[in-house]
Amino acid sequence: MPTDPPIRMVATDLLEIGFGESGPQGGPVILLLHGWPDDPLSWAGVAKHLNAAGFRTVAPWLRGFGPTCFRIAETIRDGSAEAMAQDALDLMDRLGADRFAVAGHDWGARIGYALAALVPDRLQALVALSLPYSPKGAFPIPPFRQSRAWWYQWFMAVDRGAEAVARDPKGFARLQWETWSPPGWFDEAEFEATAGSFDNPDWLAITLNSYRSRWRDEPRDPRYDDLRKRIAEVERLSVPTLMIQGEADGTVLMESSEGKDRYFGGGYHRVVLNGVGHFPTREAPAKVAAAIISHLKQVETGGSEPGF
Repeated sequence: MPTDPPIRMVATDLLEIGFGESGPQGGPVILLLHGWPDDPLSWAGVAKHLNAAGFRTVAPWLRGFGPTCFRIAETIRDGSAEAMAQDALDLMDRLGADRFAVAGHDWGARIGYALAALVPDRLQALVALSLPYSPKGAFPIPPFRQSRAWWYQWFMAVDRGAEAVARDPKGFARLQWETWSPPGWFDEAEFEATAGSFDNPDWLAITLNSYRSRWRDEPRDPRYDDLRKRIAEVERLSVPTLMIQGEADGTVLMESSEGKDRYFGGGYHRVVLNGVGHFPTREAPAKVAAAIISHLKQVETGGSEPGF
């Protein structure tokens, strides 16, 4: 999708944001947010189904990825969900999309939850893939099994670990692809096509800031302090939400996304895809698209979610 149609660029106060856009111009808008280590190519297989169903899709590169770049060298490379939520709002404002649905994978899911807390009236619906909701945007230390699966976060939080990642960022990213989903789910060409987005000069800084700041003090851009405060006051989301979990996810374990219903006042449905790992948009695009379309139609009609 990023190359067909061509990459578009939009300028905000802080960024030049690159994005792919496809589907009917008059169709309902779905903002597709990628995760880490990934890029909008993750959504290519899903977007074609959404477009065929009449939806217009907008898939940006997050700050620090691909063509998206900072306009001012001195800007703090803040990798928080709050910062990226503001980036998403700035993009949608520039595109004139007052109301839209959000589908986010991994980091994109965290951004989606932040948007649901900050601007619920603008979101038609939310689809979160491979990451459960954490009330108030908090980062509590998870149980031991989940903590072990998050070894890469602890590794980056250690200075010498961060230095090792800086020496071979693509090798570090590839290791996550190799271990977060069942073997054989991607080929070399797929990884290389995506890894080009990691050549962004700010990819490492955004990656390290995002993960290290969860567990230790790191620089934060004060312009997002109010957003952080507002998110910290929201425990229960009002936006109708679909959560898609891969049963074979090697980094976000199945049990971590269980029992979240009580945090959603606008409706919540969790779909588990058997045999699918951390990258369901790539591993099972048709199933993901079908679940998203069903969710959006149910929200539009006010019906209840079907089983999958």
